Parts: sequence; C-alpha cells; structure tokens
Amino acid sequence: MTYHDTLTCKPWHLTILLPAEEILISDPRQTQAIIQRFAFLQSVDERFKRAFFEHTSLARIDVGQPICDEGMQCGHLALVTEGVARVYKLGENGREITLYRISGGESCILTASCIISGRPFPAFAVCEEPIEALVISSPAVKRWTNEFPAWRDYLFGLIGDRLGDVISVVEEIAFRRVDRRLAHYLLQRLEPTASDSLNITHQAIASDLGTSREVVSRILKDFEHQGLISVSRGSVCLKDRRGLAEKSHEH
Repeated sequence: MTYHDTLTCKPWHLTILLPAEEILISDPRQTQAIIQRFAFLQSVDERFKRAFFEHTSLARIDVGQPICDEGMQCGHLALVTEGVARVYKLGENGREITLYRISGGESCILTASCIISGRPFPAFAVCEEPIEALVISSPAVKRWTNEFPAWRDYLFGLIGDRLGDVISVVEEIAFRRVDRRLAHYLLQRLEPTASDSLNITHQAIASDLGTSREVVSRILKDFEHQGLISVSRGSVCLKDRRGLAEKSHEH
C-alpha cells in the first residue's frame, strides 16, 4: 500500500500521510476494530455511528514529528488508535514539563477544549511512538457536541479524567521534593514491565519532571552511590526497588 495523499491538520498541523484509497474509513473490519477501541461507540445510536464514520479520516504520524505548536488554532481533533504522543509546556528558560501522554484509545483534552472554546492551543505536542489516529474536523466536533449526547459525554468525560492528571503534575512540582519525585517516576515507568532497565536519557526524565538535566543527573548519581540504581549512557537500571519506594515516601 502506498501513502501519498496528505491532510494538513491544526493543531495536528503537520502534513499527515493518509492511505490514498482509505481517506474515509469504509472497511467493515476496520470499523469494528475502531468501535472496540473506543467504548463510547459501542452504545451510540446508528445515526451518530453513521455520521462518525462518514466524517472521520485515518492519519499516520512518524516518531519525532511535531504535532502541535503553542498558539495554533485547533482545526481537527485526533482520536489515537495506536502510538503515543506527549503534550508539554515550554518555559522561557527552555525547560519542558510533561502535562500528559496520549496513547491508544485516548484523545487530547486540550485540543477538545480549544475546539469548544475557540481558544488557541496552550501547549506543544510531539509524536513519541508511531501514531495512527482518527481525525475529525472541528466543525463536526462542535456539531456533534450539540446533536449527540453520547459524543458530548465522551468529550466532557475525557476532559474530566485528564484534568485530574494535570492537577497531579502541578501538585508534584509544587509540593514534592525532586528526589522523591524521581524515585517514584522510575518505579512508575517500570511498573508495567518485568524489566529492571529503563532506556531513557537524563534530559527526557528532566522534561517529564519539570526540572533541569543537571538536577536529574546529580540525583541519579546520589541514587547510584546509595546502591539503588546503576546508570549508563541512555539507560537506568533499578537495583533496589524497595529502597526506591522508601525514598519516594521520605519526608
């Protein structure tokens, strides 16, 4: 299959490659897979389901590509089926802080809220893992919000769930010491896996925690001296999970 048709999206504004023969989703197997991916589609009436698939396109985005810049108007909403995007703020000093990540079955609350309010996008977004997403134009998003309660409930539920994540980020930065946050971060990133090794740079950790690379490097070195971890280029290996858990709860 070749991909040569393009769609320019704002804030998903980069040129997104689309399958030439599948700009609109018509394959019944693909449609069913999408319904299984997004729970709200499993209980909607046929009129909304038909409107949804008639006005939804499939897009693919490569790793490292910018998805959105701060200050852009939101012309489309993307519902991610596969892959990961990172949404972050950038300070005047160049320091980044990750607000949240969007993965399969999720969408961006900032994009949704900006479409509803008409305000520009207040952050940045970048593709961390290859993304496949459903793209819906902002006029359709607004129209469905007024016409279909199931769609409105989905958007407001999305905003409510993610708002809690953003508040947690603010609390972490404002009220917890960086060493405790870093210990918790390392444990959290490896919790879903059986591995003790995390492939990540000091700068990437700093961006997620909203601090500087120098601070992260210093604390990692302290953890290493305490026997909690070992550090190599682009990798952190956990040696004492219990010790890190205790560190994350220190006063």
